[in-house]
Amino acid sequence: MPDSPIVCSFESRRADEMRQLIERHGGQAVVAPSMREVPLEDNQEALRVIRHLAGGEVDCLILLTGVGTTAMLDLARSASLERQLLKRMSELSLIVRGPKPAAVLHRFGLSPAACAESPNTWRELVSAIDHADLCWKGQIVAVQEYGVSSPELTAALHDRGAVVLRMPVYRWALPEDLLPLQTAIRASVDGQTSITLFTSAQQIRHVLFVAGEMGARKSWLRSVPYVASVGPTCSEALCQSGLTVWFEAEPPKMGSLVRGALEQYNTQ
Repeated sequence: MPDSPIVCSFESRRADEMRQLIERHGGQAVVAPSMREVPLEDNQEALRVIRHLAGGEVDCLILLTGVGTTAMLDLARSASLERQLLKRMSELSLIVRGPKPAAVLHRFGLSPAACAESPNTWRELVSAIDHADLCWKGQIVAVQEYGVSSPELTAALHDRGAVVLRMPVYRWALPEDLLPLQTAIRASVDGQTSITLFTSAQQIRHVLFVAGEMGARKSWLRSVPYVASVGPTCSEALCQSGLTVWFEAEPPKMGSLVRGALEQYNTQ
């Protein structure tokens, strides 16, 4: 194996941090942002659910991400509903997918009734729901989504008798400048990269879309080397796309992903 493997990442929001991690652990970084976080321009669906929440018409609120929880409160503030929403949130059952939405709640003096354990996938969330001392039959449950819906979570809630209100508060768009992403895809097809890192399920969807627009989807899937995933949710999306996950981080964090992938690569 080469002394300095070329590590390709599609990280966007934390691109600089990813580059530094790769270089710190002895890799050559190719970081090509694959996503751009865009607030919904006409967020009537989310505002409708916020009004139901503020009006006391919802029994439980499930928060999937810290960024999404903050965006929900910002949206409520823009409609002069933040005070009512926070008051109602103090009265109903709050369930969070992990520590980030819980941290946002704590800033407002709120505590969740249940929190999914690591690695914080929909499966752990459903397990936390089942262990919470709550009656679900006939309950109206609002779910703050984070760009991609979770049909598995929705189905699990329906199975338990709940009525689900989806609240999408932001979505992911392609980067405005696609050239770095296109260049990274070509590099993999040409065999110029050593390891490929993924930190979210949405990244693989965008990479495959751009590769398809380039006419390189099949060749990229055949060529992409040593695929490393940040955790189970990401791994599931990669496998569904036809890729084999060579390494999965434990715990599911960016630092563990970079360090573990490079250590495993260098021992081969």
